Amino acid sequence: MNSRLVGIGVGPGDPELVTVKGVNALRAAEVVVVPVMDGGERGRAEATVLHYVPGDKVVRVVFALNERSDRARRETAWDAAGERVAELLREHGTVAFATIGDPNVYSTFTYLAQTIAELVPGVGVETVPGITAMQDLAARSGAVLTEGTEPLTLVPVTAGSAVLKEALEGPGTVVAYKFGRQAAEVAEALRVSGRLADAVWGSALGLAEESIRPAADLDGGPLPYLSTLIAPARRTGGRGGKL
Repeated sequence: MNSRLVGIGVGPGDPELVTVKGVNALRAAEVVVVPVMDGGERGRAEATVLHYVPGDKVVRVVFALNERSDRARRETAWDAAGERVAELLREHGTVAFATIGDPNVYSTFTYLAQTIAELVPGVGVETVPGITAMQDLAARSGAVLTEGTEPLTLVPVTAGSAVLKEALEGPGTVVAYKFGRQAAEVAEALRVSGRLADAVWGSALGLAEESIRPAADLDGGPLPYLSTLIAPARRTGGRGGKL
């Protein structure tokens, strides 16, 4: 029987936001891999997974998650991570990979799956969707992501603040991920576009250190890397105006 690699989205941090299907998939896998930046720390995905499976079933695999400048080092780390997961697949029938959010939205899993497909011919690759940070932030803050025919634009600010500025000039709601290191530029882009007043940001959603505040409170200081911003669409016309 061919081995299976299953990418499971475990949500943004609150263990209660893992789907029933996700929990069942975690428990059904023989091994659950969790990504870490080094061998000694517990990441957000692992902390969530441990609510549902015993620790002896969890395997930490080091990824260069925070490497942005040294491409050679990053690729070497990724190759080693791929080889480690390939070894686990050769030893076990089903290996799960737990990722925060959703495995098909800016996830480490998509890159891993490409590597594994080359290293383990015939491997089956599946994904189990997870709750995203933008959904959780919308629920916790009361921000409405879309109404009627409004578009929704999701941008990673790691691509540069120009991408965010362009999105803010367009219609619909704009969601920004990973903007913590560029908080000052994000606040300025919101101000210039006239979308500061209704915007909200959040970090560590569902965790003890959770912070959810109006974007107008941004003072330009650095924020946690995994911060999420929602700038709702400009809405006029009253109730049902977009239907």
